[in-house]
Amino acid sequence: MQNMTADSPARSRAPWWFSLAGQLLEPWVRIRRDPAEPASLLKAGAPVCYVIERDGFSDALILERACREAGLPPPMQPLAGTRRRRSVFALARRDGWLFGRSRQRAPYDALGQLVRSLEGHPGRDIQVVPVSIYVGRAPSRDTGWFRVLFSENWVVVGRFRRLLALLLNGRDTVVHFSAPVSLREVLDEAGPAEPERFARKIARVLRTHFRRIRAAVIGPDLSHKRTVADAVLNAEPVRAAIGATAAKEHISYAKAWRRAHKLVMEIAADYSHPVVRSVSFLLSNFWNKLYDGIAMHHFDKARAAAPGYEVVYVPSHRSHADYLLLSYQLHVSGVVVPHIAAGVNLNLPVIGPILRRGGAFFLRRSFKGNALYSVIFNEYMAQLIDRGVPMEYFIEGGRSRTGRLLAPRAGLLAMTVRAFLRAPRRPVLFQPVYIGYEKLMEGKSYIGELSGKPKEKESLLGLLKGLKVLRQRYGHVALNFGEPIELTPLLDAASNDWRAATGDPDAKPEWLGRAVDDLAERIQVNINRAADVNPINLLALALLATPKHAMAENDLLAQLELTRALLVELPYSDRITVTPMDPPAIIAYGEQMGWIRRVRHPLGDVLKADDENAVLLSYFRNNVLHLTATAAWVACCFLNNRRMTRASVLRLGRIIYPFIQAELFLPWDSDGFVAQMQGTIDFFVRRGLLEAAGDGRVLERGPGQDDAAYRMKTIARSLIQAFERYYITIAALAKNGPHTISAGELENACALTAQRLSLLNEQSAPEFFDKALFRGFIQKLREQKIVWTDEGGKLDYDRRLEDMVRDARVILAREVRHSILKITGVDGDMDAAPAKPVTHVPEDSDSEDLHRRHVEAEHHQNDPRA
Repeated sequence: MQNMTADSPARSRAPWWFSLAGQLLEPWVRIRRDPAEPASLLKAGAPVCYVIERDGFSDALILERACREAGLPPPMQPLAGTRRRRSVFALARRDGWLFGRSRQRAPYDALGQLVRSLEGHPGRDIQVVPVSIYVGRAPSRDTGWFRVLFSENWVVVGRFRRLLALLLNGRDTVVHFSAPVSLREVLDEAGPAEPERFARKIARVLRTHFRRIRAAVIGPDLSHKRTVADAVLNAEPVRAAIGATAAKEHISYAKAWRRAHKLVMEIAADYSHPVVRSVSFLLSNFWNKLYDGIAMHHFDKARAAAPGYEVVYVPSHRSHADYLLLSYQLHVSGVVVPHIAAGVNLNLPVIGPILRRGGAFFLRRSFKGNALYSVIFNEYMAQLIDRGVPMEYFIEGGRSRTGRLLAPRAGLLAMTVRAFLRAPRRPVLFQPVYIGYEKLMEGKSYIGELSGKPKEKESLLGLLKGLKVLRQRYGHVALNFGEPIELTPLLDAASNDWRAATGDPDAKPEWLGRAVDDLAERIQVNINRAADVNPINLLALALLATPKHAMAENDLLAQLELTRALLVELPYSDRITVTPMDPPAIIAYGEQMGWIRRVRHPLGDVLKADDENAVLLSYFRNNVLHLTATAAWVACCFLNNRRMTRASVLRLGRIIYPFIQAELFLPWDSDGFVAQMQGTIDFFVRRGLLEAAGDGRVLERGPGQDDAAYRMKTIARSLIQAFERYYITIAALAKNGPHTISAGELENACALTAQRLSLLNEQSAPEFFDKALFRGFIQKLREQKIVWTDEGGKLDYDRRLEDMVRDARVILAREVRHSILKITGVDGDMDAAPAKPVTHVPEDSDSEDLHRRHVEAEHHQNDPRA
């Protein structure tokens, strides 16, 4: 690097007063360089000329110090090979000393000099390095409230305000060095041109570059809400909708326009950089009191993938804190805060305006019956995408009350895709984010809602009453960034001529619905592929698998070690994170958080989750249920059977997989699931939970009293309720018969049956009788053509339903099946059908033996560890 610095004595050419000012400013400024080693960007031998966005004495001092600390050529030295006295110039300068106005023509002279210096010297080059300087971009928890008002924004401030910003926020100064531009290479590519004309072109490019960098660091320049509102109201689709509304309702165009204007103002965000920084300042202390830590995983991958894209963050939705957590973490990490689609129910007095200035835009739960509102909201979304504003929304439609990902509602996704089709200038990237908690502020209200209590409406009074939850600690939070999804390749796969639909705002090609559904499915799958497994998840998986939610300490330690080893040795994806705690530390942490309590006993302590905690823990078990689904299925095959062939496990797995996949958003196709089952079986064999005989063709577990059988049963019980729900649905169909019940009526009947079964037997998790899960299973039966709707809107089905009944005997105990049949009112014929050999796979010679052993195994159900 010595050959680039020209020579060290050149540093002394800065005026004495400049060096003195730098020394006076040094205690007030702490510089963070981005990248940390910018010298690696430069090439040896070529002179370096820096260009900064705005002219300013303080910026020159900061640049000089940043270059000195990084070992870069000093900006105050003469530029070698030119007549310039300094190796730096600004794109905008101010005339006058105190109250001068900014002007833009200054860089043309400097760039013209640089271009002319290269004329006639084909071997000479100059590296132009854009440098962005930001003072007080992200106030931290140790900054004062007053400092927030003087943090970096889009406004061109005067010298006095800049001085205050340096004194208050100088210790949070970022100097961003961009990759150098070879002036020689640009000249060669452009061909012959007048130096002044070429200089103007380079200046425009540099201004665009600085705006892009500033937008990436502090957010887009949305100077006023009216800017976007006017663009929406002037758009052709909105004007047409206003005219249609006026004609339909026999009102004047002006009155219809005022109604449209009111709707736009109801929807639109009013983004404010000072408010974002103020809220960031407040939240730094708020999170510190509420949580023990907030961790982000794979964020660097997400940030590296984002440049050049319109980024849409699509996180899981489990708490009202999701909005603030993600935006706050993005802000303090140097990424633009996205505009967030929020339900209009959150547009409360006081709270609503703050959320709106933090980037929230509000939408109604339903657009039905209001064509004008629908057109306006679509146009607003299109304007945000066209302006490159990052967005965030939750495709689940609402917060999950069960801990599982909900079936996606693709309305906002469809709007985003259509907005892109209308003007595909900037590619769209969907960024899934998994948000994992160890305790929820809304936990108790969720359980009440699932138990039948009405959902409480959001209100300012309710918010104030809810502040009592802030007295508790809520452990750690994890934000895991999943694999991003590019929209363009997905559209390419959906249709070869999708670009033909661009430009028409009303275009609804027939392939669009399938493409949006596929996109929604991929988002949910990628969220699940980025799950974080915390200590509470592992405790919930183990303890909720026992009838009384209690385990001996030695058993719990062994079960935690087994589950953790399963997740580490057979990783679900490369973005899964698992707690580094060992089993004793996990138990201690669960006790500390108040989730479990220790019952002392002379024969060994017992760890127990009390009834209320057990219901709440089901939420955290469901967060990671998909990670153990394959292991749970294999273990389920050995609940009532000591011996099965590997082929039987795999064959039955193929049959059941479409339903598990739809419920848990699993990532594999059928063959991929078989490969996962193979790996899981091998894991169980290595661990001694199964024994393989006959060259691995036959699998056998130990007797019911064996510890290995107990471990297997514990793993299996996490998924067994899903199979019980499936059997309830089949039984209710059989009871009513074909052509007698609609899908909605079947869904209600199943939910009531599950609820009654839960009351009569051991306590089940609240989602056991969740209508949405029954709805999803019925829909999957229809997709598989096992069930269909007749002309009268009633359900009909084919004989494959009988195969599902027969296969259920392998998994569900006789007592469970008979309880379900009794509640649904089905006579004994359904469960007493001949247990004939399964004919789906003729080469499975053990099928008859399988059913014989299944019947024999049911005689041992009184064994508590069978």
